[in-house]
Amino acid sequence: MGTFDFLLDITWLQALLLIAGIVLVVFEMFHPGFGAPGITGGILLFLGIMLTAKSILDAVILIIIILAILGIALTIVLHSATRGRLSKILVLSHSQNKEQGYIGTEDLNYFLGKEGIVITPLRPSGSADFDGVKLDVVSDGAFIPKDEKVRIVKVEGRRILVAQING
Repeated sequence: MGTFDFLLDITWLQALLLIAGIVLVVFEMFHPGFGAPGITGGILLFLGIMLTAKSILDAVILIIIILAILGIALTIVLHSATRGRLSKILVLSHSQNKEQGYIGTEDLNYFLGKEGIVITPLRPSGSADFDGVKLDVVSDGAFIPKDEKVRIVKVEGRRILVAQING
């Protein structure tokens, strides 16, 4: 009696569990997401191994065969993700730049020169409203009371320096 004889006695239910499990795990590899197909596939593979294997050696042999099949599938997925059709789906191919109108959240230079109203007293930091946009600002060192008009004079990253408008 050979080592792989248990594979010849496999029933349609055992084969269905093993094949469906492999298909679902491979599907999860190609369509990563919530993980439901992968988890379901893993459960089906576990059940298939439990029903098919007659000994621990049979279970180890099945696990090795399944891991080899999934390893080959993973190699194909990784190749497709780096060079194939999958890379066109997963990887953003164009960039968003200022010339096309995209502005990052850290780029606040477009506020430079805008005028607004102080919401909280600036001692020297606080908040001000610029055309409906509330920003955390810093005065140029002087105390500026609430409801005074200010102008943005300098932007350094997230630090916005304002000066009081006289008059």
